[in-house]
Amino acid sequence: MPLSAPRETVIPPDEHILTVQEALEPLYQKLEQEVETKLVEAAVDAGWSPYDALNAIDQLKKAG
Repeated sequence: MPLSAPRETVIPPDEHILTVQEALEPLYQKLEQEVETKLVEAAVDAGWSPYDALNAIDQLKKAG
């Protein structure tokens, strides 16, 4: 009885399970959250209230 080689399934580009955006979006969101946390911590250490720090971050996001 001959052994058959395992069959590989090649998925066409239009049928990929994830797009690049779908793969990178969770990583981007995690980095964005970490950066925002560090910015708020730095602002609070400098004497700002957390509320003022978050408002300043929101203004920076709008300006960008």
